[in-house]
Amino acid sequence: MRCDVTHTTEYEYSESVVVAHHVAHLRPRTLPHQECLHHELAITPAPAVTSAYEDYFGNLVTFFAVQGAHERLVIRARSTVTVSAPERPPPRETPPWEAAADRAALPFDAVEFVFASPESRPPWSVDAYARASFPAGRPLLDAVLELTARIHDEFTFDPKATTVATPLAEVLASRRGVCQDFARLEIACLRSLGIPARYVSGYLETVPPPSTPRLLGADASHAWLTVYCPGVGWIPVDPTNNLLPSDGHVTLAWGRDYTDVSPIHGVILGGGAHSLRVHVDVVRLADGEPGRSDQPVPA
Repeated sequence: MRCDVTHTTEYEYSESVVVAHHVAHLRPRTLPHQECLHHELAITPAPAVTSAYEDYFGNLVTFFAVQGAHERLVIRARSTVTVSAPERPPPRETPPWEAAADRAALPFDAVEFVFASPESRPPWSVDAYARASFPAGRPLLDAVLELTARIHDEFTFDPKATTVATPLAEVLASRRGVCQDFARLEIACLRSLGIPARYVSGYLETVPPPSTPRLLGADASHAWLTVYCPGVGWIPVDPTNNLLPSDGHVTLAWGRDYTDVSPIHGVILGGGAHSLRVHVDVVRLADGEPGRSDQPVPA
């Protein structure tokens, strides 16, 4: 799939913001199955300072500082991306799940995703919930797919049920939440068994091809996870939609949890109360069709 992505974030403040410093994870990663052909970031009012760098996890990050008084901030990222389905083995041909929990045999970039992180710290009941899908010797991906299906079937997608600050124990108790909650729940389940799992931020195709169902989470940035499989590498899993991501998932960034990859976060001086609006549009492009990201970005 070749697609054009537009991610617009708009803040409205009840009082003037004097200074604002923000960090944005809005440039899609380049991966074996994904290439970012074009990316641009338009910020209004124009920042006094901008810089780009690669963070610890290899994500592409933009820092910007707006130093003049303002009551509205608009951040619009536009990208053209090609995505293909990542390669993965048949679930029953993956190694026993215990092999993924053997820290002595894992590479460092997998071991560091075994440990609990601030937003994916497992409550005591997560281990018991996870183990129902992981009997001794079961192939790793086969077990992961059952856990993914259970979360999808037993939890209700409800945008009003949680916020980014809702504890994982509350999500597990209420059985309601959004993609972020379901991703960190499955991450916590896997880590409770010693299996490396990392949080992924990205996008879903907004309007899929005819006869293809629209996936949950397509209106804003989406979240899923990848699990480490010995001999294979990282395999993406989407518990919100109960599937293995293919060419309809655009990867932005990954880390231990949401705090590492939040699309935009920062600090401001002033502002009073504020409102936030986010809109994401991911449009599949036909062969030879120019992307909208090649056109001028309106102020």
